[in-house]
Amino acid sequence: MLLALAYGAAGFAHLRAPAGFLAITPNWVPAPALVIAVTGWCEIVGALGLLVPRLRWWAGVALAAYAVCVFPANIKHAVDAVPIGGVVLGPAYHIPRLLLQPMLVWWALWAGGVTDWPWRRRSRAAP
Repeated sequence: MLLALAYGAAGFAHLRAPAGFLAITPNWVPAPALVIAVTGWCEIVGALGLLVPRLRWWAGVALAAYAVCVFPANIKHAVDAVPIGGVVLGPAYHIPRLLLQPMLVWWALWAGGVTDWPWRRRSRAAP
């Protein structure tokens, strides 16, 4: 599952190299280093959950909520032009990234079997 791979990789990145994530964390987030570590583990656990049929529904819901919760960091990254590794990414990166965030929420819900919109599945996973 591609989404599980993406979230797993992102989770390991949060744990291995937190500096870039700390740079885009809004100032109002308490204990930012701890939050970055916890979010990394949440991504890894969510990714694994997508691979386990009994946990898939819950993982989809949790990863969708996660994508909503990290949106302020994506906004800060764009609005404040925060450099990551000395590189400032411009509107060509940030505008599509921000506009595609709702698709990431949907993808988590779809991968978890929470929704089958806009396609219909033969059977739907339940909690």
